[in-house]
Amino acid sequence: MGETKEIGEFDGEKEEEAVIYKYIFGFVEMAAVKCAIELNIAEAIESHHDAAITLSQLSSALNCEASMLHRIMRFLTRCNIFRQVSTTTHDGEPAYSNTPLSRLLIKKSDGSMAALFMLESSPVMVASWHNLSARVRANGTSSFEKAHGKDVWAYAQASAEHSELINEAMACDARRVMREIVEHCREAFEGVGSVVDVGGGNGTAMRVLATACPWLRCINFDVPHVVSAAPEMEGVEHVGGDMFVSVPKADAAFLMWVLHDWGDEECIGILKRCREAVGEKGRLIIAEAVIEEGQGTMKEEGKKLKDVGLMLDMVMMAHTNIGKERTEREWEYVIKEAGFTTLSLRHIPSSVKSLIIAFP
Repeated sequence: MGETKEIGEFDGEKEEEAVIYKYIFGFVEMAAVKCAIELNIAEAIESHHDAAITLSQLSSALNCEASMLHRIMRFLTRCNIFRQVSTTTHDGEPAYSNTPLSRLLIKKSDGSMAALFMLESSPVMVASWHNLSARVRANGTSSFEKAHGKDVWAYAQASAEHSELINEAMACDARRVMREIVEHCREAFEGVGSVVDVGGGNGTAMRVLATACPWLRCINFDVPHVVSAAPEMEGVEHVGGDMFVSVPKADAAFLMWVLHDWGDEECIGILKRCREAVGEKGRLIIAEAVIEEGQGTMKEEGKKLKDVGLMLDMVMMAHTNIGKERTEREWEYVIKEAGFTTLSLRHIPSSVKSLIIAFP
């Protein structure tokens, strides 16, 4: 005779089945949001003269087929990306308004995260996820290299289009994070006359800092092919070079979302060059995720983004050869091995990152 199961066991299986379906079709959410960004749905709603826009008005504004658009909007309102609102003037036709979430998808807004979304959902970056197991195996190979035959940096140097995607994504993140830093962590730059942003991309971080702290001399330092495409910015000097060889001299070396791309040995090498650049009286300022060990003591605002830090660690496995997110202990190790002796850490509000400040 077969094994008899209690009703409660079947209920448990149904709950598990619902959860596993979320993973089976996990890509759907990313694809639907990407569709909304590409169609400029949030922009169309935001620019509409009324508080809400009907389906027919939205499909006309976007030149989309109404029934297909309705299906996209039905899904995205279910995900709470957009809000469906009731209307009494259009025969019950669905109408939509933006939410705080959908406003993050407006490309030209200061708080936009659309560029970062478009990078991570691009075919180039998604391809490496299909090779994650290759990275995990003993003597495994880089997921990105297995997908594309070269590492992410060589690929970006050879592809102007992908390089621009990376730079725009980093710029959209820099705009958001630097606003929080200059508002809540400005003391990190007290007593500093000059700052070099190591791996600063197109200079967005230094532009925000120079605007908020006009007394600072701000240097944006990155590889030559990146800074050569960077726009001119008031108060920002672009310098091309190799952070593994030397870093321009300044009172403070600033690194944001750079060190997590590299292993400990490479990080120590980069930080030693920063130590040489800032001298005996300078400082190191790092903006990176800090993975919490165990239950930890992270404040409530930081705990909300704890899972994002772990996701970023998976991103490093998929997109870099040796990069990783680090715990506070691991950060302390690479920083002190590079010649810095004291450091402090504080969470950056509304960000997955924390600010680490270290002195020689």
